[in-house]
Amino acid sequence: MKHAEKHRTERIGWLRAAVLGANDGIVSTASLVLGVAASGVGSKAVLVAGIAGLVAGAMSMAAGEYVSVSSQSDTERADLAKEVEELASAPEQERAELAEIYVRRGVDPELASTVAAQLMEHDALGAHARDELGISEVSTARPIQAALASAGAFSVGASLPLLIALLFPASSLMWSVPGSSLLFLALLGSLAAKAGGASIVIAAWRVTFWGALAMALTAGAGALFGGAV
Repeated sequence: MKHAEKHRTERIGWLRAAVLGANDGIVSTASLVLGVAASGVGSKAVLVAGIAGLVAGAMSMAAGEYVSVSSQSDTERADLAKEVEELASAPEQERAELAEIYVRRGVDPELASTVAAQLMEHDALGAHARDELGISEVSTARPIQAALASAGAFSVGASLPLLIALLFPASSLMWSVPGSSLLFLALLGSLAAKAGGASIVIAAWRVTFWGALAMALTAGAGALFGGAV
């Protein structure tokens, strides 16, 4: 009976984009709310700034992810096109190159040559893409998926400190927003660690530390420049 084994590496693409988006959404929006609130303006201005930050941040995340992952995808396509040309012009050299890769991984030379020949007969481009270029179905670039995941996750993350700013009066935002945001970040880090099979404590500490630092610096800037303007 065939055993379909699942690995956590299959989640790398969407998990990275989702965690990055949600983390940025919480940290940047909470920091923005704190910075504006520290300047002494009213609740309406804080909410307007927070909403504007949510929209701008989500679009920035989507555009940034799409552009960066598209560049990766372009590179993968260029490498694959080059590999197609080499397979057509020098198949024996490519077979020897593939066999050498297996030898370096510890396979007996004779067996490596046999395996390389059989794999190339079955799917030459797939074998070279996977073992020579490191391109697989799991790691291949997906620009649209990454953009949508980042923008959606950013929006969800950004809505959390905005909800706190909406529910609490302006006078209490300096403690309610950072306190709740650090809890949200710790929860996010824990969920991401569980999904990826990593240490929950380390992940939670990592995101809360950098989130606290970002909010503290932004609040300080708001208080400093708010009083000067």
